[in-house]
Amino acid sequence: MRIGKPEYRDINALLNKKLDEHGVLLAVHRGTSLGNIIENTIPALKAALQLGGDMLEIDVFQSTDGTLYLFHDGAEKRLLQESDNIKTMNSEKIESLTYFNRDYVQTLSKVERLEDVLAYFKGDVLINIDRAWDIWPSLLNMLDRYDMANQIILKGPAVKEQLEFLDQYETKYMFMPIAYSLADIETVLAYPNLNVVGVELIADSANHPLFQDELIARLHQLNLFVWANAITLNDHTVLFGRLDDDTSVKQDPDQGWGKLFDKNIDVIQTDWPALMAAFRERKIGLGKNH
Repeated sequence: MRIGKPEYRDINALLNKKLDEHGVLLAVHRGTSLGNIIENTIPALKAALQLGGDMLEIDVFQSTDGTLYLFHDGAEKRLLQESDNIKTMNSEKIESLTYFNRDYVQTLSKVERLEDVLAYFKGDVLINIDRAWDIWPSLLNMLDRYDMANQIILKGPAVKEQLEFLDQYETKYMFMPIAYSLADIETVLAYPNLNVVGVELIADSANHPLFQDELIARLHQLNLFVWANAITLNDHTVLFGRLDDDTSVKQDPDQGWGKLFDKNIDVIQTDWPALMAAFRERKIGLGKNH
């Protein structure tokens, strides 16, 4: 299966190459943060690749004075011991902060600038940028300077104004909508100039329309990959029918990750890349043809 429209084959070439090589791609949620390594930093992203990840997922926001950084807002208290939302801070304030590690001990690590991350990983690493759809004009202007359209996959909801912006933007960055309904998918596919390469399906149960094998097959027929989230944000939020990291680690990987493979999911987001990479090797090695 070739992903994307023929007119965007050059931009989508690295994605297709990775899918050909691995069958199922592992997207690592905010990198791998263990011990003294902090999420959404270059060390965490390096670790994710060393642990078997194929794609890096990062969160990007803009300071009040226009600088782009990696951080998932809402995590300020946990990671920075700050009560204010980081989006309300200027770059001077942000760069005065240092991270706290998993033992709540202050580290020397600072919030990373996006430009430093792009410069470090320019090459053949796929990068999924999340939570930046409200700043696409600033973000895409920066991305253009780095000539990384073949590496970047933008993620965003099916919002008319944002879709129109991407549809009209000259550089055809790969785009993956977040779909909560069939209507979301139809909305996105109505824009003729979007370089849609896949769809992130959010399904809170096995009965949800977006969980069904027929839909996954239809998306494949449209030359789109299917992304499912194995990440477990908490005990209550269900992202894809509870076929998740918790089920796989606590119980049996065949009951979580294995069922995602069986459903022909193409990209799986995880917090456990090493375990899932080992499982993928066993699963595909047992004759699974994706």
